[in-house]
Amino acid sequence: MRCKFKLFAAISFALIPTSVSAGTADVTKANVTCQSDSTCQFTVTLRHADKGWDHYADRWEVLSLEGEVLGTRILYHPHVNEQPFTRSLGGVRIPTSTKQVRIRARDSVHGYGGKEIIVDLPH
Repeated sequence: MRCKFKLFAAISFALIPTSVSAGTADVTKANVTCQSDSTCQFTVTLRHADKGWDHYADRWEVLSLEGEVLGTRILYHPHVNEQPFTRSLGGVRIPTSTKQVRIRARDSVHGYGGKEIIVDLPH
């Protein structure tokens, strides 16, 4: 009986997180408007439990469905008390044959890996 308790206790303690993690950055919403010259403006909302300068959402990107980066919005500071938050990026040149793009976010600890969104481009 004593061995079973020790095993249970060891497993239980191993499952307790040693630090609070902010997790990955998620894209929760995205809007796009495009001009006749195939340049677009993206307005993107992110959610991330920013913890400060050591762990925060530090960028989002517009990509083709094939993975080519078409535009990057750098986020220069944490948004600890502003969640979710929205930022825009204009002047993104989109190939005329492109019908959809993917938007992903990155944080300073985990990199990419949170929720992404596929956006239909207006014609």
